[in-house]
Amino acid sequence: MLIDVEIYAQDRGTVEEFETTVASYEEVVEFRRMYGRPDYFLRVAVADHAAYEAFLMNRLSGLPAVLRLESHLTMKTIKENG
Repeated sequence: MLIDVEIYAQDRGTVEEFETTVASYEEVVEFRRMYGRPDYFLRVAVADHAAYEAFLMNRLSGLPAVLRLESHLTMKTIKENG
């Protein structure tokens, strides 16, 4: 699952707390801070849709810095480096 995340504030404390917390989640396999919008890009690996919903509702969306989340589900991988 791919997730775009925007946070409500850009002060150092908020950013560092958000980054430390999200980076600690084992479901997060890729975590990037972006220029412009969104603020962050996450790649999340979970077992199924129910596990993703639980991750999103119980962990990510509950963080105080989160303003907006947008999920993207891959239909088909056309090309992948590796």
